[in-house]
Amino acid sequence: MKRLIIICEGETEQEFCAQLLREHLLNFNIYIELPTTKKSGGGYVSWGTLYNQILATLKNDTNAYVTTFIDLYGLHRPDLFPNWSESLALASNPYERIRILEEGMLKVIPENFTYRFLPNIVLHEFEGLLFNQISYFDQLFEVAEYKNRHELINILEQFPNPELINEGRDTSPSHRLNGLIFYSFQKTVHGILLAESIGLEAIRAKAPHFNDWITRLENL
Repeated sequence: MKRLIIICEGETEQEFCAQLLREHLLNFNIYIELPTTKKSGGGYVSWGTLYNQILATLKNDTNAYVTTFIDLYGLHRPDLFPNWSESLALASNPYERIRILEEGMLKVIPENFTYRFLPNIVLHEFEGLLFNQISYFDQLFEVAEYKNRHELINILEQFPNPELINEGRDTSPSHRLNGLIFYSFQKTVHGILLAESIGLEAIRAKAPHFNDWITRLENL
């Protein structure tokens, strides 16, 4: 049995991994562990803090693989992330941008550890993975809980690939859910219930980068 340590953005991502990924990866003889993610001041994940946790985990647990599950949107002091400046020139090509950022994360890890480290940044944030089919939302929410169900349908039609829902301050997936669509959307509650309703395979089918990450994990 291979062991995989996933360093997550926060509690919701940890719960997602525990509820959806753990059982799935057991089918590939992989057991996941979910340590508490260390945060910088203000509750954000900074590169310095993240790097120290990644490296300490690789050094202290020489039999485990390590990966990350963090959002591109809202990175704290993103200018400190490896390859950040280079990535800004690729804003019109988000998949190439995320590739450059993940390569940057890998290249600063000491070479003797890189074979056990799989960098992963969510494009653009975890909530984006939840924009799947309207039927999944309707199974979970009553009509009265929607602020603007029509807007949700518009977004689903506009973005058949939910990873392309952008990272604008008012248009990121989380802001759309919290501000435009629902009166009260709780990420740690509704996000996980919705993800469980959708299921891992349906999420993978709409989110290419997320799917590539899961495929890499399956092939450890």
